[in-house]
Amino acid sequence: MNPRDLSEIKRRLNPDKRNPTVIYGCYVGADGHVISDFAQPVVTMPQEENEKDMAIFKRALSGTLGQNLCEIEFTPMQVMEGEEHKLLTALRESGLKDGGAIEQFYQRVIAYVQTLGTGSQSVSEEQTADNYLILLMHDAYDVPYKDRNGENDMERATDVFHYIISCVCPVRQTKPTLSYFAAESEFHSRASDWVVGAPELGFMFPAFEDRAANLYKAMFYTRDSGDMHEEFIQAVFGTDNPMPAKEQEAAFQAILQDTLADECSLDVVQAVHDTVRGMLLEQKADRSAEPLCLGRHEMKTMLEECGVSPQRAEAFEEQYGQTFGVNAVIPAVNVVAPKKFTVTTPSVVIRVDPEHSDLIETRVIDGKCYIMVLADGNVEVNGVSVRMEGPLGAPVDEN
Repeated sequence: MNPRDLSEIKRRLNPDKRNPTVIYGCYVGADGHVISDFAQPVVTMPQEENEKDMAIFKRALSGTLGQNLCEIEFTPMQVMEGEEHKLLTALRESGLKDGGAIEQFYQRVIAYVQTLGTGSQSVSEEQTADNYLILLMHDAYDVPYKDRNGENDMERATDVFHYIISCVCPVRQTKPTLSYFAAESEFHSRASDWVVGAPELGFMFPAFEDRAANLYKAMFYTRDSGDMHEEFIQAVFGTDNPMPAKEQEAAFQAILQDTLADECSLDVVQAVHDTVRGMLLEQKADRSAEPLCLGRHEMKTMLEECGVSPQRAEAFEEQYGQTFGVNAVIPAVNVVAPKKFTVTTPSVVIRVDPEHSDLIETRVIDGKCYIMVLADGNVEVNGVSVRMEGPLGAPVDEN
């Protein structure tokens, strides 16, 4: 799904439109026992509650594509025979009216979330004692026909896109506190309560691509891009989980450093960063474009264009294939951080606006290598504007 597809579905979750007809939920204790389950018709839901529910579901379609929001791909065999795909399809096609399918889905999620309290390193001690809420919603979207000008023509709508969204939210106990009671115009003690937090994970099935359902894909959301919730993906989708964004970034950096060796200079890394960043900015300008991904061949060509020798570029290509897969592509946002450019030494950290990374260069003076930063414009030290001086205290000629 591209940003335009995601925005189109998120608009369906406008609380004023009340498009989903009913919200199903299962409130589960930290030990895995079901405290309650419920079905709330959206049409009778108070506006404030509906707004909060829709905000939670929207979160499952938010984040950076390739990091917080990732595609889950099913094989043709899974679509035809996989029990996980059959369960998701039953939930979708029944409009969440298949009680047996809902119960089976809850049990799969409960079995996963219970593992969070039994040694998962990705979850903090504070989180392991939380209760949690499983939410499910279904929507039937009459996809409007778009004319040549891109305008919607509802009278020519022919397809109905049925989809489900699910979220798993921690439910945490607040501390007793002093609160203001407007009726008495006084402050009184308020007892602790259980509050639903933002979702830790969620998904949408199926994906919405080319204005239609793609049954071979789901969109998976994780709040922490470094935790892909492997057991959840296995339990709900039956697929291998994508490598977390942080692992992809670390692996790419290691390959670049190891294979380029003495050619891994500041100029080369700078050129790679600027090239990929430029591609990302160009792709971002087109909201209908698919997320930018890079394979080993594209990376080899890019390195050569950035000044790397053919031998080193080939070594990178080979190692890239061994690490990620010969035919694998990884999101470009996991290759470079488009909003950050940092140079670190044991004693100094230099952070530069990525648009002006060219302000940094290396230079050898008296046999020693220096990192040079162009001091253009006003210069401040600890918030104090200072005057730059040249050799022997002479003022720098700003002209």
